[in-house]
Amino acid sequence: MIFNVVNKDICVGSIKIRAIASSSLLLVGDTKTIQLASAFDTPPESLIVGPLVSVAPKG
Repeated sequence: MIFNVVNKDICVGSIKIRAIASSSLLLVGDTKTIQLASAFDTPPESLIVGPLVSVAPKG
């Protein structure tokens, strides 16, 4: 298999983000390296694990 990548110019007019997840990454363009880190500052005993509640969309 031959895989050929041709990078060309990219022009982004606007980005509208409607929701995010607990671990999210928005990437426009290309990169050689991505390093992700996270911090959780809430004590483990305050974490409530239960059924998920969906958020109703606006509008």
